[in-house]
Amino acid sequence: MTDSWLSRLAAFCHRRRLTVLAGWIVLAAAMVLLAVGYGAGSDNDFSTGATQSGQAQQLIAEHFPGFTGDSLTLAVDSDIALDDPVVRDRVQPLVELLAATEHVARVSSLYDAPDQITADRHIGYAVAMLDVPSDEMPVAATRELLGQVREASGSGVTFALAGPAVNNVETPGGGPADAVGLAAAAVVLLVAFGSVLAMGLPIVTAVFGIAVGLSGMALLGHVFPAPGFAPVLASMIGLGVGVDYALFIVTRYREALQSGRTPREAVVTATATAGRAVLFAGATVVVGLAGLLLTGLGFMRGLAVGAAVTVLATMLAAVTLLPALLGLVGHRIDRLSVHRRRASVRPWSSRWADSVIRRPLVAAVAGVLVLAALAAPALGLRLSMPDASTQPRHTSAYAAHRILADGFGAGVDATLSVVVSLPDRDPDRVATAIAAEPGVASVSPPRRSGDGAVALLAVRPTSGTQDEATIDLVHRLRAITAGQPVLVGGVVAAAIDFAELTADRLPLVIVVVVGLSLLLLVMIFRSALLAVKAGLLNLISIGASFGVLVAVVQWGWLGDVLNFPTTMPVTAWVPLIMFPVLFGLSMDYEVFLVSRIREAYDTMGDTRLAVREGLTGTARVITAAAAIMIAVFLSVMLGADVGVKQLGLGLAVAVFVDATIVRLVLLPATMKLVGRFNWWLPGWLDRALPRVRLEEAGPATVPVPDCSAAGDSATGDEAVRPEAATV
Repeated sequence: MTDSWLSRLAAFCHRRRLTVLAGWIVLAAAMVLLAVGYGAGSDNDFSTGATQSGQAQQLIAEHFPGFTGDSLTLAVDSDIALDDPVVRDRVQPLVELLAATEHVARVSSLYDAPDQITADRHIGYAVAMLDVPSDEMPVAATRELLGQVREASGSGVTFALAGPAVNNVETPGGGPADAVGLAAAAVVLLVAFGSVLAMGLPIVTAVFGIAVGLSGMALLGHVFPAPGFAPVLASMIGLGVGVDYALFIVTRYREALQSGRTPREAVVTATATAGRAVLFAGATVVVGLAGLLLTGLGFMRGLAVGAAVTVLATMLAAVTLLPALLGLVGHRIDRLSVHRRRASVRPWSSRWADSVIRRPLVAAVAGVLVLAALAAPALGLRLSMPDASTQPRHTSAYAAHRILADGFGAGVDATLSVVVSLPDRDPDRVATAIAAEPGVASVSPPRRSGDGAVALLAVRPTSGTQDEATIDLVHRLRAITAGQPVLVGGVVAAAIDFAELTADRLPLVIVVVVGLSLLLLVMIFRSALLAVKAGLLNLISIGASFGVLVAVVQWGWLGDVLNFPTTMPVTAWVPLIMFPVLFGLSMDYEVFLVSRIREAYDTMGDTRLAVREGLTGTARVITAAAAIMIAVFLSVMLGADVGVKQLGLGLAVAVFVDATIVRLVLLPATMKLVGRFNWWLPGWLDRALPRVRLEEAGPATVPVPDCSAAGDSATGDEAVRPEAATV
């Protein structure tokens, strides 16, 4: 094998394996300690000064000091009138407790505001305005308040507390997902390798990479603020790619050992071959994440940088820490085997390849029809942001929403903040004009700022936050006040603006990410047609995942089974994140499969045989890698954050579709149909593009462990043969 920087790096990590391991332990420990002590908090502000709601929020913050717009709402539902002394004696202490809570600036009691009690006097609410954003509200204080509110309910009076700070306590983005994802990945690896020791190495490598990456994200948060769900997303992606990348290297290491190489030679071979493919695969994911920077949204920059750092950390661990661990394990990699050998049989991947190649047109048409059917619901995609009405039904936030909606109408959670500049516009006339609009339930009297610069109106719609009628109302209010010193803002308006801004920026992200990815593929495969076809197939598979997401989230198909509390529009940031991440991940499988086909074609000169050889040699390892990704992504379904759950479902569906319909059906079928034109590249383009070699020549192909859990090793066609250009 030609000497290269990866070869030298692997040799060094093997030779200094204890030093490298100690270095990673110190690095991980130091990064975690720094993140705990100095890491930045989350920033869930999705607004931007480029939108009308963002401008309105800036004016409110400037002219109403201490008014952040964030609040806590105490909802009360009583069987007897709230004015009854017995009920009042139970309500008043909670209102006082609310006022005494840390960071509560003022409280508007239901007994002091007539419009905060229903006409029948059975339902009311108190509002506590916070002097800090909800993300900065101490979790302990919110949890204690929430507990006392729950304990106060009973004997005909129900109390419930709502607000973003309550959501942070009741539906955090984390939960058991990471532990479940690790356990699922361990099971898949155990089945794939048949050895407890071989299973453990990718897990350990991924955990170290994620620990360093997430800590780096927390520290970079001071420069690139990230939303609260960013660590969940980063750990999801980091765990999936980290385990997958280690899987490819460990597989190649075992192959080299079985070919008779020493442990040192096997480490160098595995890192210089599979390691190079890992670096390219990780680079495609990073390129996809970098596409989020094009949105111009502040929180997306933090998310993109943080997730990219985590992926980079897992890549670094795969080519440094893993070689050191393999050096410590040596020939003992197959110790603690959990299944027996079996006689060699023709692998299912070879039989499947023959069936697809035998009828390529039928396979291609069938695959396209299935993907088209899955993608069709995406035409009805709606975007919004979660609110109290979409929270799990057991939460206090949803209970408060239900109480208030029953008493005051669905629009009680969708109140708009209208900012009127003074003295350019009479706020009373603005209030009168808005009240006359269809869909407006009420308009509060104008509240003037202390400096007399602006007035604030609270406009309550008749429709709820997730209703299309509320979106129409916001647009109509902005239309009738266009050109005037009047801004329509508030939480709901900000969510609408963010959803529309997301839809506007997504095409730019798609064009740039697809363009860069196709350029990389052309350089690697020296084929224009393969690159274009790869881009189209990836777009179709991502469209299918969007369609499934719409069917489940918006239409409610299998919603109860998948633990979604209700039907709702897709969370606005989910498609924006899904696309670049999925395009990067799907390119990994494209490279692993097509590069093997290209290698076989260069040797045999026959497309049919090359497709069969490539599919047979990579199907098992791609299946194992995809199974790990799917398990990790689906593990977040156990959490409570509906946006994160939507993201996990969409990513899992896309990886499943990509690893099955696209890689096992459409790609081999279309390559067989196109034949020798698969490798066509204009001469001028061939001369202009730099030549990129994924790997150097690796060892001869030899039998490696059977990923079907049938035995500790396999022979002949049963082997998983991760070729020089794939893993």
